[in-house]
Amino acid sequence: MKKYILVLISFLIVCFETFAQESLWEGQKIISPEVHSDNTVTFRLEAPKAESVQVKGDFLPDKINSGIADMTKSKNGLWEFTTEPLDPEFYSYSFLVDGLKINDPNNVFLNRDITSLHNVFLIGGGRADLYKVNNVPHGSVIRCWYSSPTLQMTRRLVIYTPPSYESSNADYPVLYLLHGMGGDEETWTERGRMAQIMDNLIAQGKAKPMIVVMPNGNASQEAAPGESSLGFYKPETKLPKIDAKTVFSDMNEAKKLLPLLKESNQIIKSFPDIVNFIDQRFRTKKEKSGRAIAGLSMGGFQSMYISKEYPDMFDYVGLFSAAAFAPNVNVPPFDNVTEKLKVQFDKKPALYWMAVGKEDFLYKMNENYRRKLDENGYKYTYFETGEGHIWKNWRIYLTEFVPLLF
Repeated sequence: MKKYILVLISFLIVCFETFAQESLWEGQKIISPEVHSDNTVTFRLEAPKAESVQVKGDFLPDKINSGIADMTKSKNGLWEFTTEPLDPEFYSYSFLVDGLKINDPNNVFLNRDITSLHNVFLIGGGRADLYKVNNVPHGSVIRCWYSSPTLQMTRRLVIYTPPSYESSNADYPVLYLLHGMGGDEETWTERGRMAQIMDNLIAQGKAKPMIVVMPNGNASQEAAPGESSLGFYKPETKLPKIDAKTVFSDMNEAKKLLPLLKESNQIIKSFPDIVNFIDQRFRTKKEKSGRAIAGLSMGGFQSMYISKEYPDMFDYVGLFSAAAFAPNVNVPPFDNVTEKLKVQFDKKPALYWMAVGKEDFLYKMNENYRRKLDENGYKYTYFETGEGHIWKNWRIYLTEFVPLLF
């Protein structure tokens, strides 16, 4: 009997070790990426049979093969590439092995960018310290569901509450923060570092404690891919039959806009459902002066129209690289744009804030919209950066916009 027990124990130990080997030790024993003291970064991948290995990342200048750099192979099959010193920033990358995109097996830190996963790393310093998890009081990020009578659907929200929320009885102002085309309610926490930015700005006294609400801006979706009753379906980079760059570069073809207008019109009409839910569920300041709305790209377009459609709902408006255009269609809420804009600005919003990059494909559209505001004497604040339609800019815009609220 004693011998039998010893055999059984030995068998269990072998099974445990086998399982542990599968789950714990299947990765390569390599440091990648390795951030050096001079802010250069070395990437490594063991692929002895590969003919070509490249690294593709948003830290690479266009002059190096359009954001792709060749890695060098050593005799033992280890491929390496070291960057020039990089500016402080939150970066993403992947590898190309004989043309096949793979993630770095030595880096467990990943972000989903709509349809794909990318490894990420962060170089601290300057503004990028706002993107780090620092030793400061932390807020909470909550996922919850609300009923939208307008859309006849139960939908998912991501909500940030500030560090002091649970320990106080105070009412808090609310920022409604919208994503761009192809994104969802998880986008600002995944790619935008929203929670880290809010924690750090509040801790530094640069922003007032506030609730941040991130809805799903796609009227046809209950929630982010994999988080709804539809299960694990393949995400799409855009709404059906919509290509953003084609649509916004050829405004004369109104038929290309109809899917986007229909989708956004539903979100605009249903937005009071979200506000009502938040005001009932959380301790909020329920007057106009306690609400802000902002968004990037398509979310900027939606913020522009939501704030115009409900001029008594939001006192602060932020348009980040917004699709800031007024389609010539007689479809609510896109009808009577000029008249509705006048009503909004006659009510003197506390802040109307616009930002865009000089290389953004929507730069000209923003320039035209600003001209329209100037011609009517409507007061707004403008912030311009370099580069284009990228997350680097949208994180910057959030850090600039939030301290101006409330």
